[in-house]
Amino acid sequence: MKAMILAGGLSTRLYPLTKTVPKPLVPVLGEPNIVHVIRYLKSFGIGEIATNVFYFADAIRAALGDGSRFGVRLTYLEEPSLSGSAGAVRLMQQFLSGSDPFVVVGCDDVTNLDLDAQVRFHRERGAIATIGLVECNDVREYGVVVVNDEGKIVGFQEKPQPGEERSHLVNTGIYVFSASIFERIPANSVYDFGKQVFPRLQQDNAAFYGFKATGAYWCDIGTPHEYRRVTRDLLTGAFTLPETRVRGDVWIGYEARIASDAVVCGPSVVGDGVVVESAARVERSILWQGAVVERGAVVADSIVGAGYRVAAGTNLNHAIVANEDPQT
Repeated sequence: MKAMILAGGLSTRLYPLTKTVPKPLVPVLGEPNIVHVIRYLKSFGIGEIATNVFYFADAIRAALGDGSRFGVRLTYLEEPSLSGSAGAVRLMQQFLSGSDPFVVVGCDDVTNLDLDAQVRFHRERGAIATIGLVECNDVREYGVVVVNDEGKIVGFQEKPQPGEERSHLVNTGIYVFSASIFERIPANSVYDFGKQVFPRLQQDNAAFYGFKATGAYWCDIGTPHEYRRVTRDLLTGAFTLPETRVRGDVWIGYEARIASDAVVCGPSVVGDGVVVESAARVERSILWQGAVVERGAVVADSIVGAGYRVAAGTNLNHAIVANEDPQT
């Protein structure tokens, strides 16, 4: 079986953090989240993976290489302009057609959803498309999916207000497709699964299903709130990632330096090469690689981007700060 990781988006919801860091390279416990996604796919025996790159494409290639470091083989689609989630998959038809079914997942997913079970569900129903679904109490920020007793998708809601939701099942962005899905995506076009492909499958009463991943963990790190949530869950042990070890609720990266009289309170992440100077204090925050918290500064409930310097004596509270110029 083959897979494609969608990684071409700009991740504007995480600005300014992602003005100089592409979405696939957003770090989760010091490692690009797309690496965690690759390991997730590999854990289900998927070794042939494609990914589309657009924004800072060279940086992504440099970080991932040919995939051999992770035990997979990576194939890149370098888009001259973004063609939408479905459009990007259509451009990889030749690569993906050799696998029926195949998997599509977002580079910002963090999950332990049982992909084998979703594929079995898909095959048993002879589905064209199967969406992985998880239950969520608060669905205001998600696409809600309505299914019948057989799991067939009968409706969608986009970010409903409390009390208006028709379901508490949300779309994880983890998809299983049969090769016949390519007939539903016009060639050389900007086309989206959520906005175009899926509504038309439903309207046509096609074999379009939702797989309820009961008990699965899932988080989309594409917003500051959810990025903080997954970090907190990992540090407190509510969820674990393969090949990641956490001791206590503070994760400290390689060659990080913390002054003896500085204080770091969890749940916090101190990335590779971070410096926390004398009398500084870090509380419930995420410091990306190379950040510096200068003498006496306080960083609380904040995210500090790669290489950013928090000036001496500064008090950051519930802030997101980052260098916005690649040369800074």
